[in-house]
Amino acid sequence: MFLRSLLRRGAAASAAGGVRVPTARMDPPASRSYAKAKGGGKPAASTSNRGKIRVKDPKGVASEDASASGESSASAGGADELDAEFEMPTDPLPPTYDPALDVGPGGRPLFAFTDTFASFSHRGANAYVDFSKDEWDATLPEGLPAGMMKEFQDTRRCAVMVRESFLDLRDNFRRIVDPAITAKRKETKRQIILDGPRSCGKSIALAMLVHWARTEGWLVFYVPHGRDWTHGGFFYRNTYSDLFDTPVQAGKVLQDFLKYNEARLQQLSCQNFEPIPLGEGTGVGMMKGADTVEMPEGSTLYDLIQTGITHSHAAVGVVVRLRKELSLVKDVPVLFAIDQYNSWFTFTEFQEPVTVRSCRSIHAKELTMINAYRPMLHNDMMVGAFSHSTAVGKLRQELPDVPSDARLMFPRYTADEAETVCHYYMRQKIIRRESFSEEKWKKIYYLSNGNGSEMRWLAAFI
Repeated sequence: MFLRSLLRRGAAASAAGGVRVPTARMDPPASRSYAKAKGGGKPAASTSNRGKIRVKDPKGVASEDASASGESSASAGGADELDAEFEMPTDPLPPTYDPALDVGPGGRPLFAFTDTFASFSHRGANAYVDFSKDEWDATLPEGLPAGMMKEFQDTRRCAVMVRESFLDLRDNFRRIVDPAITAKRKETKRQIILDGPRSCGKSIALAMLVHWARTEGWLVFYVPHGRDWTHGGFFYRNTYSDLFDTPVQAGKVLQDFLKYNEARLQQLSCQNFEPIPLGEGTGVGMMKGADTVEMPEGSTLYDLIQTGITHSHAAVGVVVRLRKELSLVKDVPVLFAIDQYNSWFTFTEFQEPVTVRSCRSIHAKELTMINAYRPMLHNDMMVGAFSHSTAVGKLRQELPDVPSDARLMFPRYTADEAETVCHYYMRQKIIRRESFSEEKWKKIYYLSNGNGSEMRWLAAFI
């Protein structure tokens, strides 16, 4: 800090008096690359010959204030350029694919070169699949889990490990659709709740399941942030159902569902033509002169969703109708995937006035959309993942409208998975290669007890 202040004073004096102050510049090490300054600033040497503009007043005399402001701006520019010179270095990543570096435990390949999770067998587990960020965004335009985004940011690579627990989850729903596989395997579950310790990979496994299902041609209703259904926006009491409507969330859900499934929805016809009740719009109240909207004969699910997006009064009613329509689809497998599913069993942030001085908290089951999508007592394929990082508290073992055997405990990393993870971190230069050893990765594994985020944090201390 003292050296930087001296350099800033020298730059200011040089700009004001024209005296050139020599500054020592250290060459960066050959193994490091320096990031450019914010805004793309150039080195100080390229800007030292810029002229100063002296603004003249109407009498033709140069303004002193303009000159002073020019000097101050030059001083500020010099400070920014000094910040560029002393930017923190970042280690450059090795080539994307290098057979000499892409080595996992026991000399096995660290990466599996595939564009889908369908080709994986249990023998090929504990290998990484490397997708680009654009590929993830194209397949999951609704958004990615926060834990997955943190992993991509820290490792500077959008790769995920295919675990045995994910393959079991994938094969469960694959056996439901393919009767030939069902005859050879154990019984299946159509409704599953992924539970387990914090940061054990539940949300990432759910995102990978959605990725696999969509590449297989399934129609997936994916909610990556279920907590958003109970927080933010407006809420109104529906006079017909006595539940609370949330039109802001309804409009967002319809837009997200349309992003990936637009072409498929244009091919699926509506099967329920009962009138859709209208509610209050977003900040505009009830619609005058109408209380229902009807879909004409021959309408598709795309037309139904467009009605909810165009008219905010019908958004909540369309989301509820969409749930019924998706359960009637037989041409293509349909999967409901809800992350942060435990947020639908607690209280929301909404409050209803009871008296002049008191309010009561509204439970999630009182929201119209959650009341339609939360139950699992049906024949549809549905998987929900608990998020303990956003949880309000512990839930009881038996949940309302959920089968008693639906809960599946998702495990933390096993020893074999932890070894593969540490090799991947060494590949991405989170762990120094010269410091890596079997003893040290085992210390990380046992200290974190297989917790994914804690292993990533501890890896930098090897």
